[in-house]
Amino acid sequence: MDGKLLVGLIGAGIQQSLTPAMQEEEARQHGLRLHYQLIDLDRTPGSQARLPTLLTAARIMGFAGLNVTYPCKQAVLQLLDTLSPQAQAMGAVNTVVVRDGLLEGHNTDGAGWAWGFQRALPDADLSHVVLLGAGGAGSAVADAACRLGVGELRIVDVDLARAQDLAQALNARFGPRASAHMEVAVALDGATGLIHATPTGMAKLPGLPIAAGLLHPGLWVSEIVYFPLETELLRQARAAGCRTVDGGTMAVGQAVGAFELFTGLRADAARMERHFHRLVAAIASPQEDRHVHRP
Repeated sequence: MDGKLLVGLIGAGIQQSLTPAMQEEEARQHGLRLHYQLIDLDRTPGSQARLPTLLTAARIMGFAGLNVTYPCKQAVLQLLDTLSPQAQAMGAVNTVVVRDGLLEGHNTDGAGWAWGFQRALPDADLSHVVLLGAGGAGSAVADAACRLGVGELRIVDVDLARAQDLAQALNARFGPRASAHMEVAVALDGATGLIHATPTGMAKLPGLPIAAGLLHPGLWVSEIVYFPLETELLRQARAAGCRTVDGGTMAVGQAVGAFELFTGLRADAARMERHFHRLVAAIASPQEDRHVHRP
């Protein structure tokens, strides 16, 4: 592979992202020169509406691909030339590959979440799981959770229609196992696990997505936010005796998939995970607002 490979990330509030360092270092380990550019929508008011222009620019400038994160994972769908079967099924894209002038949409979020979840909680009880959030990331994780064998998936979202649409799509693919809810307390009754897939808890959107009193030792909690790595939800869950999975596992898992799509090379997942944790340790400081972000 000649020259330098150009890739990037489109999203809001991504300046502390560790993705550039992860992708560039893994490329270096393969003898490849790669530059990873952050394209932060928070830097220009109204820039989310310029998503079509950004994609056109990436094509013209010779980018090999782009990661896409909040709030563009679903908005980008209609702007692409083709979608992978996974992205089509999930209704969300987090990785765009530029190939022969065409924009191909892929989704590594679902596989990335499953990779990290199985490493952290291989014996988790999947009989009754609550998914909080039915947006782009939630849709991908819901598909992956069903593929792992979740018996019953209760989807909670402030937009009930969005939760219903996701449940209907999942039931069409996997058989009747998903249902939509508006009240998290009702959905958590008898649940064995909770997957959090909303932006709440990010450094720019601090807070707790559910009442701490709903957490108990019989519930495992999987977080997809890693901005910060230790969210308020994880702190409260651990205090309540829950087994937990932080968002860093998904960050590494999806980055592995994206690297392979961008480069056509096989990533060393264990090496990327070690590098991720070195990066987290390196930026740790008394300043509470210095954390990481997941594409």
